[in-house]
Amino acid sequence: MNFKPLGERVLVKRTEVENKTASGIYIPDNAKEKPHTATVEAIGSKVEDVKVGDTIVFEQFRGTELNLEGQEYLVLNVENIIGVM
Repeated sequence: MNFKPLGERVLVKRTEVENKTASGIYIPDNAKEKPHTATVEAIGSKVEDVKVGDTIVFEQFRGTELNLEGQEYLVLNVENIIGVM
């Protein structure tokens, strides 16, 4: 992948969400909530607190969705990251 975020931005891939409940009921894709956790795939030059491979928690409804090489990614500003797990 040839994508490098600029400045204080990170490229992340959302973690997968279970598609069935604990009791075994399947949840359709349109009823699932998007997860608020992701794995960091690339970082900008001014990012200090996270590194590639970290699992992060970020604010809801933030970031820019991006499709690279058939994969869904999200570009976030560092200020929208709540913490590292």
